[in-house]
Amino acid sequence: MARRLGIDVGGTGMKAAPVETRTGRLTAERIRIATPHPATPDAMAAVARELVAELDWSGPIGAGFPAVVQHGVVRTAANIDELWIGVDAAALFAESTGCEVTVVNDADAAGVAEMRFGAGKGRSGTVIMVTLGTGIGTAVFVDGVLVPNTEFGHLMIRGKTAEARAAESVRERKDLSWKEWADRLEEVFLELERLFWPDLFIVGGGVSKKSDKFLPHLGLRAEVVAAEMHNEAGVVGAALSAVAPRKPRQSARS
Repeated sequence: MARRLGIDVGGTGMKAAPVETRTGRLTAERIRIATPHPATPDAMAAVARELVAELDWSGPIGAGFPAVVQHGVVRTAANIDELWIGVDAAALFAESTGCEVTVVNDADAAGVAEMRFGAGKGRSGTVIMVTLGTGIGTAVFVDGVLVPNTEFGHLMIRGKTAEARAAESVRERKDLSWKEWADRLEEVFLELERLFWPDLFIVGGGVSKKSDKFLPHLGLRAEVVAAEMHNEAGVVGAALSAVAPRKPRQSARS
């Protein structure tokens, strides 16, 4: 088997499981540890070490991280501590766990899993994966090729970021009805349609299990479907990121 450990770093929990990367199947039950608050580099590295120890893992690891990540280095910090900005997360997690670690944007990881094994399998054209949770993540694919670190959850809608108006956490905090929340989501999706003219939207995150409660309220030009891998997508996609050999980092002048 071609196994890799996938770690999905979220705003409320850090989840991990070993994945058979040729099939996308978890080979052991996924475990979860609450994301520490504050979500500082040292605190989160300690949780990663605990996850690896609990799963008795020794081998390559892929981690999906809630930030723009370039060559393993964190560039933004919307839902984590600002101390992360500029940190080489891949090196930090490798030091903490004793394993080789690849770190990518979390929504990109989930999108790669859905395009490989889920709702996007075999789809061409422009596909936008939208993950709904603590924030809003996005992953964009053109004929199956990922455009990394899009972070469209930070588009401005009515003077606020899209995720500040329409994340799943906002629905829960404001006790919005499904229709009220769908109205907010529709504004976000319509803006994405206006800018990118996608052929397909894939809606992911844990709430995608309840897609029948809100997707029918969305009036969009593009086809919109629920993700098929639900909460496993982030872990599976993270594991897939560790399959390809890591490319050497190049300077801006090279």
